Amino acid sequence: MDVLEGKAVVVTGAGRGLGRAYAMHAAAAGAAVVVNDIDAEPAEDVVSAILAAGGQAVASIGSVADPEQAGAAIERCRTRFGRIDGLVNNAGLRYQAPVWEDDPARMRALVEVNVLGSMYCGSAAARAMRAQGSGSIVNMGSLAMVGQPTAASYSASKGAVASMTVAWAVELAEHGIRVNGLCPLAWTRMAQADTKARTTPVDTPERIAPIVTYLLSDLSAGVTGQLIRYAPGRLHIVRQTSGKEPVLQHEGWDVPEIAEAFENQLAGALELPPAQRWKL
Repeated sequence: MDVLEGKAVVVTGAGRGLGRAYAMHAAAAGAAVVVNDIDAEPAEDVVSAILAAGGQAVASIGSVADPEQAGAAIERCRTRFGRIDGLVNNAGLRYQAPVWEDDPARMRALVEVNVLGSMYCGSAAARAMRAQGSGSIVNMGSLAMVGQPTAASYSASKGAVASMTVAWAVELAEHGIRVNGLCPLAWTRMAQADTKARTTPVDTPERIAPIVTYLLSDLSAGVTGQLIRYAPGRLHIVRQTSGKEPVLQHEGWDVPEIAEAFENQLAGALELPPAQRWKL
């Protein structure tokens, strides 16, 4: 199905792994694709593969952590293909480190790509999409947002991505722009660095790509503001942060009253510890 026929999309971090799979699948579904990556060679390889298959593609080389280069990727789509219908904020970094050994330089680099890079690209895309009255943005999230041991910086960055996804979806709905977050699970270089990831070589990025094409297409016209978990064979919506019942009322909370509430009325509402959540 050419569900993206006539559409133009930008995929960041598209030289390898999931980004490459997203770009190739979108092109096969009819989209003209801007292949963004910080490394020129793999980006050009993806462009060549798309062109060889009869599709349309062009490279945009640069780091999304640089707002000018992020904006250039969006502008490249507009000038080359006349419009921008979709953005896949896929570029990202991750690493494992105990919190007491985490390095400030690595923390900053990760946040600049995962959070600010997504924001820079999303802001530039939203300006263009708002002017044309339509568009779809797909942000790459992760279930690490609930808090993964030895990956606090990555977890924090994906929590930020989840928040921005919902905020953008609410703000941009009146302009015809949909925004969703995807929490994928696939066998990639990033996943292999994750000591908690339950992936195998058969869980290829190509098996994840169809959900991104769906979210970019008009078939998902009624879907926005969602965090979606997608792994080979499993698809579900992720519950978003909200208050939990019971909501207790008391005129003068003090330490004894608070302790009693946690020991009794609130005991059943306490969240699972991270070690147990990661088994779900």
